[in-house]
Amino acid sequence: MNDTQSFYDDLADYYHLIYEDWSASIDRQADALAAIIREHDASPGLVADVACGIGTQALGLAARGYNVVGSDLSLSAIARLRREANARNVTIDVKLDDMSELATYADRSVDVLLACDNAVPHLLSDELIRRAFHHFHRVLRPGGLCILSVRDYAAMPPMSVRFVPYGVREVSGGRVVVFQVWEYEGELYRLNLYFVFDRAGTTETRVFRANYYAVSIDTLIALLAEVGFQNIRRMDNVLFQPIILAERQRIA
Repeated sequence: MNDTQSFYDDLADYYHLIYEDWSASIDRQADALAAIIREHDASPGLVADVACGIGTQALGLAARGYNVVGSDLSLSAIARLRREANARNVTIDVKLDDMSELATYADRSVDVLLACDNAVPHLLSDELIRRAFHHFHRVLRPGGLCILSVRDYAAMPPMSVRFVPYGVREVSGGRVVVFQVWEYEGELYRLNLYFVFDRAGTTETRVFRANYYAVSIDTLIALLAEVGFQNIRRMDNVLFQPIILAERQRIA
């Protein structure tokens, strides 16, 4: 089991606590993504969330009538997505797959491809990202749209350790404080995600750890172009992270 897979397997039951209001974020992100999709293609056949996790993007899009397939390398995450979809009475085709391979996807089978919530920087080198982008391009139909959301690492001042607060969440019987600590080694960093639960005077701390590559958006845009994407552009102030849009060339 690789580092990223075990990170999300362990995190699946807690992931929603990263958000102040996960359900509200599902709706906000779905509205924003649906607007982008509509502008590109009013009626796409298939929307594939290839780093779906527990469904932050997939659930909202499915609720808005899109034909959604969600895939992830974490069995625990996709199991929770299935439960969340059933609870919301929405249909999502959920399957196990790694976004760096997309082995279960046929060539030219997807109209819109999503990889959001800073999933791509789990790939720890330009070569690994280039390989994943090749598969993103492969599975998109001509004229298809790729949507990524990522952190803007280039806008962050350099430091050896970074503290990233998320906030205090109310949970059954108490509250939980959520924050991250990043430990840098060059362009890579170790993310330590803390959940400090305080229930009825009893404190429990859970820590989840994963590796990331602090890759710049300019580098991601260049790598998308290298594998054949066109009309690549950055959008800000749409989601809580910058978005990169890229298209597979249409057939004349």
